[in-house]
Amino acid sequence: MPEAIFTPSLKLEIMTFYQKQLSEFTRDFYAGASTGIIVSSCLGSIAAMLILMNGHALADMIQLGMIVVACMWYNASVLAQLKAKFVFNSLIISILMSTTFILINIFQ
Repeated sequence: MPEAIFTPSLKLEIMTFYQKQLSEFTRDFYAGASTGIIVSSCLGSIAAMLILMNGHALADMIQLGMIVVACMWYNASVLAQLKAKFVFNSLIISILMSTTFILINIFQ
């Protein structure tokens, strides 16, 4: 069933959008990395707050650990001056994980 959701034209549009954003991020790396640190850290802190508001069980601490690792991974990749594509992919992962855990914990 998931194959029907991602038609070939939709996959092409997603990859085109990804390539466009990656080239812009690469072109102006320092501005994108600085903005990304702010966005990633803010979303991560919101996710962490919501996770801790829901309790302190083992599952909550695992969620918290995953958010901390994702956000720190992005920050470390910027500070280590890794390749722009790796940093950009790390930013996407950090934002997606933070957003996912925000949505999960806001509706609990």
